[in-house]
Amino acid sequence: MKRALVVLGVLAVMISVGMVGLADAYVPGTPLKVGFIYVGPIGDYGWTYAHNEARLIVEDTFPWVETFIVESVAEGQEEAFIDQLIQEFDVDVVITTSFGFMNGTYAAAQRYPDKIFAHASGFMRLPNMLTYMADFYQVYYLNGIIAGALTETNKVGYVGAFPIPEVKRHLNAFALGVQAANPEAEVQASWIYEWFNPAGAKEATEALIADGCDMFAFTEDSPTVVQVAADNGLLSFAHYGSQMYQFAPDYVVSGQAVHWDAIYVDFLQKIYDGVYTAQNLQNVDYWWLMSQDAVAAEAQPGVPINPLYVDALKAYMVDDPVLGMISAYDLFYTRLAQFSNPGVTFDPFQGPIVDRTGVVRVEEGSWLSVDSLITMEWRVSNVVGSWPNEP
Repeated sequence: MKRALVVLGVLAVMISVGMVGLADAYVPGTPLKVGFIYVGPIGDYGWTYAHNEARLIVEDTFPWVETFIVESVAEGQEEAFIDQLIQEFDVDVVITTSFGFMNGTYAAAQRYPDKIFAHASGFMRLPNMLTYMADFYQVYYLNGIIAGALTETNKVGYVGAFPIPEVKRHLNAFALGVQAANPEAEVQASWIYEWFNPAGAKEATEALIADGCDMFAFTEDSPTVVQVAADNGLLSFAHYGSQMYQFAPDYVVSGQAVHWDAIYVDFLQKIYDGVYTAQNLQNVDYWWLMSQDAVAAEAQPGVPINPLYVDALKAYMVDDPVLGMISAYDLFYTRLAQFSNPGVTFDPFQGPIVDRTGVVRVEEGSWLSVDSLITMEWRVSNVVGSWPNEP
């Protein structure tokens, strides 16, 4: 498919060459124009890179799809670019890919009731606006089991982007995995207030190392944490999979991989078929996890755990209240199998769970609802460091 570079405002938009003009509501079974708005650059090795890889898969899958992208849009500035995608390029579907785009997407959906909108990681919906998320909380729990087993200082670092419920959910799940393997270990949270800021991630990682942390997970979208940890002989978990593993193959133990294409292919096919329209999306919320093959635990594709660390994980024994004495390696794979089964029998946020202040957040025998997960502000008992908006 031919491509051209068109400038929208001060940012570049890559579009398929074709006729540009304003049209009516989408007619099922006709060519579909889809606009993507990204919070970072497509070369960030993280969140935006993964969304863009999924977009390319969509193009390869559906000959009837044209895609348009806008990179590096600041949160709060998305409405102007939504307007341009619709008014200048007549897109049928607008996909906004960051939590901070939620309010602007919602407002635009009200202005353009005949267009279809999809927002990642949010919770606000309209008849023409669905929400979706390929969520990592199960994967972070699995990574936490490894971190708890392999830490030698009982201090595990986490470099967080923004302290929003999504990131707090992931950090808490990671900390619960750490706790399951090693009740003595703590997770030190450090926030940089950027999705993509290599300099900030470097500074935060170095500060955590100075505090004694020897294992690292993170949310920032560059491979900086992986590189800084490796430079100090320390282990980390690749954020968004194999593209970060290459920067430190001897020090990345596992990580989180995402397949946004699983969701995109599903809902774009439904739009093309007329199943989803601008009148019936009010209750459409994709919350896809490991059992839907939307996410995976991996150091590299098909390799959940770096082989260099298998023996150490097999040697580390965990006293699980249900499973009894079990190696960290076997605990990891037991939980992975449970998460991968549609009939899930275990959840990271399975009670009893007490937060840092002593409040019981999940009663014994209960699990958190999706609504509770996506609005999470509290922290689990083994998370230390700053925690904005803590109840």
